[in-house]
Amino acid sequence: MIFSLFKKKKKTSLHTIAFYNLENLFDAQDNPDTLDNDFTPKGFKRWTPKRYRKKVSNLAHTIVRIGMESTERPPTLVGIAEVENAKVIEDLIETGPLKKINYGYVHYDSPDERGIDTGLLYNKDYFEVLFSEPIPLLVYNGEGVRDTTRDILYVHGKLNGEPAHVFVNHWPSRRDGDVKTEYKRLEAAKTLRRKMDEIQATYKDPNYIIMGDFNDNPDSKSIQTLLNDSGLYNPMEKLGSPYRGSANYRRSWSMFDQIIVSHNFFNFEKGTHSFAHANIFDEHTLMERKGKYKGNPYRTYVGRKYIGGYSDHFPVYVQLKYVH
Repeated sequence: MIFSLFKKKKKTSLHTIAFYNLENLFDAQDNPDTLDNDFTPKGFKRWTPKRYRKKVSNLAHTIVRIGMESTERPPTLVGIAEVENAKVIEDLIETGPLKKINYGYVHYDSPDERGIDTGLLYNKDYFEVLFSEPIPLLVYNGEGVRDTTRDILYVHGKLNGEPAHVFVNHWPSRRDGDVKTEYKRLEAAKTLRRKMDEIQATYKDPNYIIMGDFNDNPDSKSIQTLLNDSGLYNPMEKLGSPYRGSANYRRSWSMFDQIIVSHNFFNFEKGTHSFAHANIFDEHTLMERKGKYKGNPYRTYVGRKYIGGYSDHFPVYVQLKYVH
């Protein structure tokens, strides 16, 4: 029994957790209850089923590659934003290379007036959903009228058997100015903190994965409000720079897309996941190749001009090492 002299070697595997703002993933049909008229065949964007299918194919071929170089598997979890409904998510996971992967999804219709929602794709081979719900974000304008924006998606599940609490966010935009709209994103941060307090009253040392398009940078007041005394770590703080980010507006890079994790992902214990790596998935195929927008995310439209790209955001991701 010579092998009893040697300790059994620990096995490790890497898992990618990604977030991707899909930039207006609308079907080509008019929904009378939302402001989606632009994304119809006769609308401002001349959005046709053919263009829709091309975009879905582009996105599917992108998602499958995120983190693949080091994990040799597609992402285990993918948070998504700007999806119109459950049908477009179903079309996405049934397209091209994603069809071969055992993806399920979580999605709820939100009250956003444009009809865009968040969602979570999960590989059923590695992640089990135990519970999910939309968390309403209640923000009001100066006249006391509610600004109907995206809910925060909450999913409680098990990642390779380890409990995890996942939040997918798409916080209110800066469309009317970053200072004027800041209070809305601060309320989103406070809403998330209240939910975390609820979770911590029930679960000891919960594992958090908080992802999304926050429409604020890592050093913004809203993100700092979320992080302050929370036991959270934001690896995206080190990724953004004047020369790189997840989105570019008026030739200025931002790091609005972020994935934040709790400090217990640094435990490095057997049977748990540990933080390994974070990055922006900004490979050349996702970039504009020429002109004044060269190097920016390769979008579907520039104004009303259709160029047939992917999204105006790059995906971001973290990788967790699972020791078993």
